[in-house]
Amino acid sequence: MPATELTKEQILDILRPVTDPTLGESIVDLGMVRSTATSDNVLALEIELLTPLHPHRDQIDSAVRSAAAEAGFERAMITWSHRVRSSGAGRSDAEPIKGVKNVIAIASGKGGVGKSTVAVNLAVAMAKSGAAVGLLDTDVYGPSIPIMMGISDKPMMRNNKMVPLEAHGVKLMSIGFILEPEKALIWRGPLVAQLITQFLNDVDWGELDYLILDLPPGTGDVQLTLVQRIPISGAVIVTTPQEVALADARKGLKMFQEVKSPVLGIVENMSFFEAPDTGTIYHIFGEGGGKRLADENEIALLGQIPLESIVREGSDTGQPVVAAEPDSLTGKAFDAAAVSVAMRLAADAVKKPRKPMLMFKSVR
Repeated sequence: MPATELTKEQILDILRPVTDPTLGESIVDLGMVRSTATSDNVLALEIELLTPLHPHRDQIDSAVRSAAAEAGFERAMITWSHRVRSSGAGRSDAEPIKGVKNVIAIASGKGGVGKSTVAVNLAVAMAKSGAAVGLLDTDVYGPSIPIMMGISDKPMMRNNKMVPLEAHGVKLMSIGFILEPEKALIWRGPLVAQLITQFLNDVDWGELDYLILDLPPGTGDVQLTLVQRIPISGAVIVTTPQEVALADARKGLKMFQEVKSPVLGIVENMSFFEAPDTGTIYHIFGEGGGKRLADENEIALLGQIPLESIVREGSDTGQPVVAAEPDSLTGKAFDAAAVSVAMRLAADAVKKPRKPMLMFKSVR
């Protein structure tokens, strides 16, 4: 039978051995083959990646072309698309934010470990890939997102909702956009919880693939309000390698586990310093702490972020390192961590029921 005359089921059987290298499942079973058409011994396909941050498109491309050639097609024409799916994780009794597919909490047990730096750079890295990303600064007592993202405008209102500001391709909301810069917020817990609820309900986020929450340190009112009100797709725990930071990170991690919110993994910040003149590696804050924490809790080490002065400079001037210095050691480390986060959410999403392939046609 000529390849052009193959049935729909035969085409899918040809492609079924092609697996996603990260997820380890067939691209057919994952619902990634969105359409097929055949004409003049040419196989035309649309393949839909589960995130624009997918790291193995080239490998899938090569495997599909090999499978098509073995089936007798002269060539394969592949159109690539992406659609981020909701992971469906988090508390089932929490109310999702309309239009937001995945909510990622960036947390730490203590201050000073670079949690906001991680949140900002993960958000910008995801947005650079083409994902729709929002960043909510929930550290109401010490908001840092306005400075780190280089924006200080006041949000507008539309249809009785606040319209997020935008910088580096990321939609932003922070109490820092509302309060005067020199004014301190002196509120008790219930008022803070009310403010966080307003940010969740009264911000017009639109359609987002990922909403990143920059949490305050610790395990207090803000964290509890968030995990009770919205489904958290996954938490990223930020630590530095030394034991004093790891001890507090363990508490933050346990909090998410106790409230049944999934933990995606650990980001070890300030992991090492590489001397620019000699290339010698110095572990200023200790070595291997993040990996030990990940291993003891059987979760992933999502990234080890080096210590570079360009990170501080970029944070002070509103130029996150992944935007200003994407080819730097730190820029590449944040990009890799963003890929790890996105793929872990994609792995959770494929456990949900999948939509069928859209269409199959033979063009004569």
